[in-house]
Amino acid sequence: MEPAQSEMSILTNGKNDLGEDVGMPMKTLLEDDQYEDGEGNLAESEEFLPCPEGKKPTRFTDFEGKTSFGMSVFNLGNAIMGSGILGLAYAMANTGILLFMFLLSAVAALSSYSIHLMLKASGIVGIRAYEQLGFRAFGTPGKMAAGIAITLQNIGAMSSYLYIVKSEFPLVIQAFLRAEPSTEVWYLNGNYLVVLVSASIILPLALMKQLGYLGYTSGFSLTCMVFFLISVIYKKFQIPCPFDDYSSNSTVVLLHSNSSEASVGYRLGHVEDDSHCSPRMFTVNSQTAYTIPILAFAFVCHPEVLPIYTELRNPSKRRMQHVSNVSILIMYTMYFLAALFGYLTFYDKVEAELLHTYSRIDPYDTLILCVRVAVLTAVTLTVPIVLFPVRRAIQEMLFPNKCFNWLRHISIAFILLTFINMLVIFAPDILGIFGIIGATSAPCLIFIFPAIFYIRIVPKDEEPMRSTPKIMAACFATLGFLFMVMSLSFIIIDWTTGSSNASRGH
Repeated sequence: MEPAQSEMSILTNGKNDLGEDVGMPMKTLLEDDQYEDGEGNLAESEEFLPCPEGKKPTRFTDFEGKTSFGMSVFNLGNAIMGSGILGLAYAMANTGILLFMFLLSAVAALSSYSIHLMLKASGIVGIRAYEQLGFRAFGTPGKMAAGIAITLQNIGAMSSYLYIVKSEFPLVIQAFLRAEPSTEVWYLNGNYLVVLVSASIILPLALMKQLGYLGYTSGFSLTCMVFFLISVIYKKFQIPCPFDDYSSNSTVVLLHSNSSEASVGYRLGHVEDDSHCSPRMFTVNSQTAYTIPILAFAFVCHPEVLPIYTELRNPSKRRMQHVSNVSILIMYTMYFLAALFGYLTFYDKVEAELLHTYSRIDPYDTLILCVRVAVLTAVTLTVPIVLFPVRRAIQEMLFPNKCFNWLRHISIAFILLTFINMLVIFAPDILGIFGIIGATSAPCLIFIFPAIFYIRIVPKDEEPMRSTPKIMAACFATLGFLFMVMSLSFIIIDWTTGSSNASRGH
């Protein structure tokens, strides 16, 4: 990049990367905003969506973000929200209310701190792409490590979401229609349904040019999860404890359909088994350790942070940190309330998948069926948000310094969705492999990479290696490594014992 071009591109909109008026000489801007790679060449900083065809790539400051604060919160919140919320009540049952609240609060604070490290490193070098941060920190190996981690992590997440659609959608339709399980029609075949959902909903949304356009669908997705939360709270005051399984209820209705007293006697006969119907503040059992990795990855959104930052209107580090904090706070509140009321409904009888516990009482409950549809909708609308960073990572690794091209944009999305659908349809067992990948890539993206990129990028004259911020960052990276070892250990234990306790998560 020629110096004259750099000066013009930096001063095109008259503002620096923090959105502040530029009041310093061009030379100072160049010195502060340009860093050389290991070969002495000026590394290029690109916007999240490259330049139009026929123009040279420009710096991200030429990209005028148009996404509002609220839409950015919706997008980031939707990126955070995953199917793991259905397992948090089970996690609370194995930790206790107070210990769960402490762990969830700690993870939320750590996630906010991790985003702070990313934003500060991004502001120093003028880059809003995770892969380019890796390049500035460690050259091509850092760029490739970040790109591969994002690709594997998000492909695993999308595969798990579409697998939920494949397995749950037919059951919901079957319950609404009261159809027999053996009915062989196309709309009860999960393979057909997952392809239909991918082609009709996910692909059109994934073809959007900018991530900000998905703010409306993200808002609707979060609305579906709010409906899920309200239903969980409502059911707490409707379902007695202890509850009767649907099979037991059916037997009672069949034998005593004309005798209400017998039915009451049946319920009274089960009162002595209500010893578990009391909440526990602290619980430590064989499953407690498994909840730590589940909670540690409850706020995975880091691949989406910098793309959302790029498209934020009036961007600044402080404004984007505020977007992140609000999103994390909203998700923290929803996580805790869903876990609390789900746990207080079933206590120790809660299953690893909360909605399955409701189905034990009445599989044809209309409200719960509507909730399952809402969860499926939310999961489906999360896939396009997760796909955007993968496409960005692929472009950074395979087509660096290329201008925006619609054919490439569409082709990558189509190939990704086709590949993921083939995995879900023909190789569902591959999800176990993605569990290993997720246990490796998630700690890197959340803890390790932000910390080591921060340590490498922030100049030593500004923060020496023995300064408090860099020591905290080093400890943060070490914590991420411990989470990685713990998660991998639990997955290996599960594989050897034949259980699946450590495979639940985001």
